[in-house]
Formats: sequence, structure tokens, C-alpha cells
Amino acid sequence: MPDENFFEIAYSVDSTDETRAMYDRWAKVYDRDLTDGEYQQPARCAEALKTQIGDLGSNILDVGCGTGLSGLALQNAGYTNIDGCDLSEGMLEKAASLEIYGRLFACDLNQPPLDVEDQSYDAITAVGIFSFGHVMPEAVDEFLRIIKPGGAIIIGLNDHFYEEGSLTAKLEELECAGKLKIVSREHGEHIPQNDLKGWVLSIFVPSQ
Repeated sequence: MPDENFFEIAYSVDSTDETRAMYDRWAKVYDRDLTDGEYQQPARCAEALKTQIGDLGSNILDVGCGTGLSGLALQNAGYTNIDGCDLSEGMLEKAASLEIYGRLFACDLNQPPLDVEDQSYDAITAVGIFSFGHVMPEAVDEFLRIIKPGGAIIIGLNDHFYEEGSLTAKLEELECAGKLKIVSREHGEHIPQNDLKGWVLSIFVPSQ
């Protein structure tokens, strides 16, 4: 039986249950598939965070951490205080095996609130979570609840969802309301072997 093409399936899921089940199955080969694809977003997002948060002991929540590729990139960038959350228990099991996260917990970002106190984190990274049938742009409101004033949010997403426009519209709405500031938008490689490019959005959260 041939392997499932999870890259194609990821664009066809249209419910939380379908998304969770797909990632539970994908967890077994996720690292292989993304490594073979030369996945660039985790490293790009970690480097973007360093331009805003220089304290390597800062408390970071790796939202949608998956198997931990984004957490590894943060660790490789020097960060030492990383928590993670994800929809898929299968992904969380893989992430736990890396022993780089202080806390790992299950979450559904489309059904807030997260099991996190207000203003708990210095930074949030969200690598590859905003997409069709995945996390909706309204999740940014929850990010703003749990991040400390003066914190940073780093979002990595592929061209397709960036061009769809709902996430950028949400961010610009929040920027107009004075709740965040989009510091930079960097276009570059996402998964080169799949001919897919993407964006890294760096966001500053001002004191209210």
C-alpha cells in the first residue's frame, strides 16, 4: 500500500476532527517528509524571533508545535525555555521524545481559551498552523491574551494561505486598533522541494 500524500491531504481537510486524525497518522512520517522537502520555515521563524527577543531565556510558546521541528529550531537558535501545544496527540508524543519542551499540552486553537494564564509568555511562534481547514485567523486574539506586553509573535505560513488574505486582514485590523504592530514581512523558502514559498511575519505586542 503506497504512502499517503499528506501534503495533498492537508489542503482537503475541512473539520477539526479530520485535521486531528490526519496529523495523528502523519506523525509517524512527518519528520521524514518535511526533512526530505528541506523545510525552511522553522529556522526562518527562529531567526526572526532573535531580531525581537534577544534574551535566550525568554518564555516561548511554540503553538502548533507538531513533532517538534519548530522547537528544535528555537533550541538551535539558543532559546532554552520553550513550551509547546498542538491539536494532535500523535504529534505531541513525538515532540515529547525530543525532551526540549518544558510543558506540552493538547489544544484546539479554534476553540479558545487555551489552558494558559493571561500574559504568560514573552513570545509565541506559530509555524505552519494557519492554513485551509486548520487554524483560523481569530486565534490571534488568543495569542494576544496570553502574551506579555512588549512580547513578540512570529508567524510562518505558505504563499497559498497568505494570498487567501484572511490572516493578513485580521492582523491589519488588530494593528489599526493598536493591539499589535507588524514589524516585518519576509518572503522566502517554505518547502523548496515542493516548489513552495512562504512568509515569516514578525509582530510586536505593545503595552496597552
